[in-house]
Amino acid sequence: MHRTDHSRFRHSHNFVSDFTKGERRTHIVIAITGVMMVVEITAGLLSHSMALLADGWHMSTHVTAFLITAIAYYFMRRHLSSERYSFGTGKIGILGGFASAVVLSVVALLMAGESVHRLFVPLTIHFNEAIGIACVALTVNLVCALLLKEDHHHHADDHHGHDHHHDLNLRAAYLHVLADAFTTFLAIIALTSGKFFGWGWLDPIVGLIGSGVVFSWAYQLLRDTSGILVDRTPLSSDLPDEIRRAIESDGDSIVTDLHVWQVGAGKFAAIVSIVAHEPKTSDDYRERLIEHHELVHITIETQHCREDHESIANS
Repeated sequence: MHRTDHSRFRHSHNFVSDFTKGERRTHIVIAITGVMMVVEITAGLLSHSMALLADGWHMSTHVTAFLITAIAYYFMRRHLSSERYSFGTGKIGILGGFASAVVLSVVALLMAGESVHRLFVPLTIHFNEAIGIACVALTVNLVCALLLKEDHHHHADDHHGHDHHHDLNLRAAYLHVLADAFTTFLAIIALTSGKFFGWGWLDPIVGLIGSGVVFSWAYQLLRDTSGILVDRTPLSSDLPDEIRRAIESDGDSIVTDLHVWQVGAGKFAAIVSIVAHEPKTSDDYRERLIEHHELVHITIETQHCREDHESIANS
């Protein structure tokens, strides 16, 4: 009995972009930040400097976030071809970005709490030592930010909301470094003002401002990653409308049910239910969507109906 070879009809569910560069840069940043953290904590313990010790422990929160990013990359790569993940491992990176955003939110809240406490219970500030530490930390953060900054090259066909093309896992790590650099820069301004003008009160005020900015970044990252994790239809993309227009372009087919969700950076899946008097084949409908390279997984369902179009549309 002749057996048909169905292997040519199978397709891969590997929708993960090449994140090798981002993973390698994350490992470098972990090494740099980890060394800086150990140096600051050790120096703080030996010199009895609370400023050094506090900054070292603060640095440890960012090391934790970078480790989350690295672990997410590792799991994405390890399970790339696993059939246990129905739509690939692209969302593992999104989950890493979400977890990092939660850590960043906690850091922002702790900054705000400490700033309020110091506003009412001010501490003696050793300005020279603190400014020196802040300058070194700022330099390290800027170097790490340059390493983690994504190269954004948009093509002519990337008009469906380019925010979805970012590596949100790498973006989370980048925001941690950027947040630290931003708050350190504000701290340098506050400490310099305190040293030369005696404005010690400016230090906690700047801390509050910095925590607000950091929390707003964390909130934006939480919003972007959580929407993808719960399969929300992309709000900033006109892809669903374009799919509907392409399918209904023959004047006969009507899209009765449409689901579009993101499965990776700049990659989407779609389920399309179509009713028509003379339904076309699935291949014919897929041909109408061929220009949408971001659609990496499409499921077409067709139904034959003898009702008029108006009754179908209103049902």
